[in-house]
Amino acid sequence: MEISRELYDQYDDVETKYEVVPGLNENIVRQISKYKNEPDWILQKRLDSLKIFNELKMPEWGPSLEKLDLNKITYFLVPDAKSNADSWDQVPENIKNTFERLGIPEAERKSLAGAGAQYDSSVVYHKIRDDLKAQGVIFEDMDVAVQQYPELVKKYFMTKCVSSKLHKFAALHGAVWSGGTFIYIPKGVHVDLPLQAYFRMNTKSMGQFEHTLIIVDEDAQVHYIEGCSAPLYNASSIHAGCVEVFVHKNGRMRYSSVENWSKNTFNLNTKRAIVEENSTMEWVSGNLGSGVTMLYPTSMLMAPGAKADHISIAYAGNGQNQDTGAKVYHLANNTTSTIKSKSLSKNGGITAYRGLVKIKRGATNSKCAVTCDALMFDNKSQSNTYPAIDVEEENVDVVHEASVGKISEDQIFYLKSRGLSEEQAIQMIVSGFIEPLLKELPLEYAVEMNRLIELEMEGSLG
Repeated sequence: MEISRELYDQYDDVETKYEVVPGLNENIVRQISKYKNEPDWILQKRLDSLKIFNELKMPEWGPSLEKLDLNKITYFLVPDAKSNADSWDQVPENIKNTFERLGIPEAERKSLAGAGAQYDSSVVYHKIRDDLKAQGVIFEDMDVAVQQYPELVKKYFMTKCVSSKLHKFAALHGAVWSGGTFIYIPKGVHVDLPLQAYFRMNTKSMGQFEHTLIIVDEDAQVHYIEGCSAPLYNASSIHAGCVEVFVHKNGRMRYSSVENWSKNTFNLNTKRAIVEENSTMEWVSGNLGSGVTMLYPTSMLMAPGAKADHISIAYAGNGQNQDTGAKVYHLANNTTSTIKSKSLSKNGGITAYRGLVKIKRGATNSKCAVTCDALMFDNKSQSNTYPAIDVEEENVDVVHEASVGKISEDQIFYLKSRGLSEEQAIQMIVSGFIEPLLKELPLEYAVEMNRLIELEMEGSLG
């Protein structure tokens, strides 16, 4: 059982419009900002982030980052393509064909209110329905938003939610970010179909650092879908994007993400949300690719009635270490959170749930339920759980459950006795294990996850 990467591992020969030399220093950061013609405050934030990056140490916990040589990474590369084209016909043929293979234009036609596509450091396509524009919905490339909505961006961008001081890779992101998504949903507006962005990293030894900033105003709702992939190379790449979400009073936000980077990619993403009074934040995450992932979506419940739901599934095969989880901060009374995590590991793959639930003093009547389930296919694989629960208030309700299991020969024998082949038996067991999470994913990504159980599984038992 391995994930088919046929769609993802094909790279394109694309001409480059602009490229910096590998490595990171102040001159590189200034080149990026100058090329984008950014305002001085953005440049200063980049330079401040670079200083913080140079001062902070690499993480000394979690998966090893020893093979990640940041001096060999290209931090900014613009393909020879029009930026933010609003028609797929304006996208160069080979780049368009890549997104066609990934199903982005088809998904846009059938089931999306808007779509964006980023290729290396540049957004090459972006479009939203006209009726949503008329309602005041903003759906733009982040670089465009800096130019067109400077006051709104300045108010929210890397201030209250994600700071460059958060950790070393947040600082790296603050220094070299490029592209991404900016969404603003006005008061009372409910977007009926999802908005989606797809991030494709094509170049060898590349770094992709898209920034996603989403503001859901009072009584507003939106569903945003993020997809990611990269071809396989024999040199390391890095993805260190950043997601900042603000859900204002009575708002509702669902953020669905399926990340399928290649095994040479270090996926070191940062995702955080500020959740206000009676508002809801939903994180739905699937992590399938990358050699190393360190990703812990975070919800900060700031006011009474705030709610967060974290639902995730991770798969680790040979050569993969998926260190994922969730963090929730209960900072007000009558706040609620649920965390549901499932993982699959096979052929020496390593999965880990790493989570934090913190309930501050005064956050009375807070409720949190954490469930972590892991399924291993053999004796070579690993599954770990690192939960941290910090409760400063007595009048709360906190539950944590964790289970680790292995597909046993007894289970297979029983199902075979009912007329199933060994492959069908394994498929049934895995299908039942992940089905509760699959139904939470957008249809096209649920189908992608289902490939886990539809592929050949001969020899899966250890």
